[in-house]
Amino acid sequence: MSWQKNNKKTVKKSIIFSLLLSISIIIIILYFTINETTISYFRNTPIRYEFFILAGLVNIVFWFIWGARVKILSSAIDTSFHIGLWDATKIVIANLFLANITPSMAGGEPVRIYLLNKEGLPIGCATAATLGERLLDALFLLLCVPFAFFIYGRYIQNPYLQIGLYFAVGIFIVIVLLFVYAMGRPEKIKSLLIRIAKWVQRFSRKKQHQTHIIERISEEVDHFHESMVFFITKGKKTFFMAFLITAVFWITGWIIPILLLIGLGVHPFIIESCAAQVLLVLIAMMPTTPGSAGISEGGVAALYGVFLNSYLIGVFVLLFRLITYHMGLIAGAIFQYRIFKSITSFSTDMVSNEDESR
Repeated sequence: MSWQKNNKKTVKKSIIFSLLLSISIIIIILYFTINETTISYFRNTPIRYEFFILAGLVNIVFWFIWGARVKILSSAIDTSFHIGLWDATKIVIANLFLANITPSMAGGEPVRIYLLNKEGLPIGCATAATLGERLLDALFLLLCVPFAFFIYGRYIQNPYLQIGLYFAVGIFIVIVLLFVYAMGRPEKIKSLLIRIAKWVQRFSRKKQHQTHIIERISEEVDHFHESMVFFITKGKKTFFMAFLITAVFWITGWIIPILLLIGLGVHPFIIESCAAQVLLVLIAMMPTTPGSAGISEGGVAALYGVFLNSYLIGVFVLLFRLITYHMGLIAGAIFQYRIFKSITSFSTDMVSNEDESR
């Protein structure tokens, strides 16, 4: 079908663009930061390679913690649904591929919803569990933002970086407020989604009965709203537990750059590094380039450049992105291929088709 071909072409373009952009920015940063001092440093400083390997292993633990959160949230929404930690983690790893080639990691969410539904969780519940993750992330990061700005406020002198960070925080807060509004006013969201669906259908080659679309949207919004209400009423304990796991989840990710710094023989400046990671996440969540490729590399260089010697910044950016981005991209491609027999065949239409077939 033509839409499938177009989807594959779009995914291929996103893969090529994100990889080329990420690699290009890393090469540019290396070009401007590697010099004779860098070479001298590596000749005279014992590099502890075991910490680089440990950072990679911590990244894998990071995926398993994410899987544990998926397991807890999805099982809490539907008590009849049971999924093992390894199965939940496989869903997480498979989602990494599309998440890393789409802005704001948005492409990974349909994959998680589809695979949870394939395991037996209704679409509405799978959607609630997935967006519940986003809500937990937002709440935790909102708590961390004042800490990050307190640490970095006195160090950031670049006005362009200051403007960019304030803009990122502003957008982030607006998105959180809109999400909360959506939870409290489902009828408003229904109306908006139905209007969008009607407008999109005018340009779609795949015609569907309008009544069916409206019923489907109403059903899924209601299902989603009921599930989210469950989290903040009857499922408070589960939501709190998931919040604690979310804190462990993010803190585990923040250990990775600390290990890389130790491996490079540099004082890890733990507090400042954690603050940098909070601000980096806000930058990466902005809907800019696929997987925030290029933006994240530049953000790492700018944020860590405040504390790290310039001749090591390029090497640090290379190591950090290899583990936190390219490692996930490769693992995600492998797992997605094993599940879908292709890394370019997944489409959001598959979510609807899977639910209709049940």
